[in-house]
Amino acid sequence: MPVSGVGTLVMGILNLTPDSFSDGGRLQSLEGAVRTARRMLAQGADLLDLGGQSTRPGADDIGAEREIGRVLPVLQAIRAAHPEAVLSVDTFRAPVAEAALAAGADWINDVGGGRRDPEILKVVAAAGCPYVLMHSRGDSRSMDDLAVYGDVVQEVRQELLVATERALAAGVKAAQVIWDPGLGFAKTTEQNLELLRRLSELAGDGFPLLVGPSRKRFIGAVLEEPRPRARLWGTAAVCGQAIAAGAAILRVHDVGPVVQTARMVDALCWPQQAAPAWG
Repeated sequence: MPVSGVGTLVMGILNLTPDSFSDGGRLQSLEGAVRTARRMLAQGADLLDLGGQSTRPGADDIGAEREIGRVLPVLQAIRAAHPEAVLSVDTFRAPVAEAALAAGADWINDVGGGRRDPEILKVVAAAGCPYVLMHSRGDSRSMDDLAVYGDVVQEVRQELLVATERALAAGVKAAQVIWDPGLGFAKTTEQNLELLRRLSELAGDGFPLLVGPSRKRFIGAVLEEPRPRARLWGTAAVCGQAIAAGAAILRVHDVGPVVQTARMVDALCWPQQAAPAWG
């Protein structure tokens, strides 16, 4: 069952970048970003994840100052318009995390899992906020070359455990930590599918699981669908499998359809669960 014990949460993605793989450049105005946030919340998003640095394969590293410049105005505008919203910031940089938390962010979602900028762990520890610790290897330029595993599930698990120990040593509390297996980050199509088939092995360590399959390349490979925005049904199928295996949170672009998917799968797999409220 979901570690949260209260149903599956849906995290809506707000990419504030010109080069993200499926929706780069679509939120170029402050008004457009706030409008999208309003729509996602109305569709049932439990929290929103704002990102100013693309992490797709081959993406350019823009630096902390530009990332802050992209994220903070939108974060502040959404916070002003929706003071009740739970807002996450997708960053691996300590200065961005610190600025975002000071500006009203509630969560930090770190694709580097504390590896790319270890100082982020101190920021999260001081804030006491939920911390999504994602499995990845290398960076946007090198990760595709690092998708080499014997047993991908057990190696991802061991690397998450090592990263978690590093976070705890920096002062992060175990109750803050949420694991993300990092679908699409240093994984081939088959490795992503194997992780999803055996996701319950990761759920067994007791940390809530966030799964982010939305529109990713491995879904396109299976469906022979090159258009990221046309991968909704494949994404929904992956979300159903993830919930059945114990995922607590789904990170997606298409909030409305996935909220419906999650509620239906929750009712089928976890009938004793209440409406999503964890976090």
